[in-house]
Formats: sequence, structure tokens, C-alpha cells
Amino acid sequence: MKMDRIMLKLSGEALAGDKKTGFSPEVVKEVAEQVKKVHDKGIQIGVVIGGGNFWRGRTSDDMDRVKADQIGMLATIMNCIFTADMFRTVGLKCHVMTPFLCGSMTELFDRDKAISYLEAGDIVFFAGGTGHPYFSTDMGMVLFSIEIKADVILAAKAIDGVYDSDPNVNPNAKKIDKMTMQEIVDKQLKVIDLAAAVLAAENKMPMMLFGLNKEDSIIKTVSGEFTGTVVLAD
Repeated sequence: MKMDRIMLKLSGEALAGDKKTGFSPEVVKEVAEQVKKVHDKGIQIGVVIGGGNFWRGRTSDDMDRVKADQIGMLATIMNCIFTADMFRTVGLKCHVMTPFLCGSMTELFDRDKAISYLEAGDIVFFAGGTGHPYFSTDMGMVLFSIEIKADVILAAKAIDGVYDSDPNVNPNAKKIDKMTMQEIVDKQLKVIDLAAAVLAAENKMPMMLFGLNKEDSIIKTVSGEFTGTVVLAD
């Protein structure tokens, strides 16, 4: 699969490591070192990070959905600012872009500027989701991937692929090596947000899901040693 320009999706929970919340500097530093090796291959890299290590939606039915989603957007921005700074420690030049103004902490998203950064070899973080409530980080991941014309989405999660049932509940669950984005839509599988899957299917955006906690998982994914689940565009 062509990988000249990729979108790397990192799970917020995965970045928390064993702590399950907040940041694990050790985990993020290890990710930074892997990304540096991928970058040194000449691959252009965009990054989207979830916010689940800080916020998992409404804390109760009494909470307003819009406010809950706004908190989630801010959680992703915190994750991107922290991770971008860790990336800088290994020699990567980074930009954090958001769909709304955040003072001087981030840059306002501009498609042409983002692409120019990528072409210059810089890492671009797409934080804050779509900037609107009722849309998940998955939607932001797919939307920005399409806008910057990424070849593929690499989704690094806490679990190493898609299974036919929950492996945490069923020890006999079987990993699915390959499927299509349309299957996710038709069967309403909870691989990614359904609306994001529809957008990806319509725009033929493929995705590769793998476990972030596997040794050198990002490097292996771009080097042909992939062991997760490939979600084909069609």
C-alpha cells in the first residue's frame, strides 16, 4: 500500500500507558522515537490524537452534550500539545493546528498551509476534532485525512486490530485480518464512528488498525510487517 503521506491516529488511552489516565512520558517518548524513524524514510506524517485519557463524554445524562463535546475537543488539544513537544525532543519540527482559535498555543487550520508543512517534512497535528459538537475524533481523523490527501490512516489503538467479538470477554475471539470500510458501515461495527466510516467509504480512504503497545508497531506497519487489521477502501 502506498504510504508517501500518512495520517497517524493515536488513542488517548494508549498514550496514558498503564496509568489509564493523563500522560505516560515513557510511552509518548517511545512513540516519538518510532515516528522519527518513519519520518527519516521520507514519509509525510499528520497526527490525530483522541482525548479518552482525559475525557470520555458526558459524565451523566444531565450534562449538556455540546458542553461535553467541547471538553473532549480541549482534551485532544492538550494531548497534541504535549505529544508535539515530546516529538520535538527527538528532532522533529511540529505544528499543532486547530479548527478554532486557541490564542498563540495552536495555529488555525488551513489546508494549503498544512500541506506545505507536510511537504517541507514537518509533522502536523490536527487537534480539536472538527471543531463542532456531535462529531467524534474519528470524524476529524477521516475528514483531515481526505483534505490533505493522505494515502492511508494508521490507527494505533490499545487493542491490536478488529476481532469478531470482544477479546477482553471472549478468549476465543478471532482477529479479522482484512475487511472493507463498507462492511463496517453495513454491519454497523464499532471499529470507528459510523459517520466517519461512511465518509471514509465514500472517499475511498483506507485504514490500518494495530496495537500501539506492540514493540515497534508503527515502524513495522510502514515496513510491511503489519499484523493488525487492514480496512480496504472498497
